[in-house]
Amino acid sequence: MRVEENESQAAKPNIVWLKLSDYLAMVRHARKLVPIEDCGLLAGTEKDGVRTVEQVFYLTNVDHSAEHFALDPAEQFAAVKEMRAKGLKLLGNWHSHPASPSRPSEEDKRLAFDSKASYFILSLNGGEPVLSSFHIEKQSDVSKEDLRIR
Repeated sequence: MRVEENESQAAKPNIVWLKLSDYLAMVRHARKLVPIEDCGLLAGTEKDGVRTVEQVFYLTNVDHSAEHFALDPAEQFAAVKEMRAKGLKLLGNWHSHPASPSRPSEEDKRLAFDSKASYFILSLNGGEPVLSSFHIEKQSDVSKEDLRIR
């Protein structure tokens, strides 16, 4: 049991960094798609529990839904191929919530299959946009990550 706990702790980053320019681009892109959820992948580096997002990928939500998303498989494959070519690691995914808060929905938790991933949720629910990052394990263990924008 201790080994599993240690592995779980090692998989959870202490800090996640995102460039301000990437944050602003995500907000602009997601606002263009309202009321449809926007979505994509996050690529970067990870060292000593610190993740640094180096590239944000914008993928098509093939469900074209305001309440859930599914990444286009061909675009997802191309993005992962590009990440590998650039020496980047898949850090997680992101999606927008056009009309709900920046927290995982029950569906988001149910579909969070990778406990090593960071799950960014960008809320456009009135007022200022809110971007949060989450660590989700076993669908019910959800913790907010320390997302820092610079």
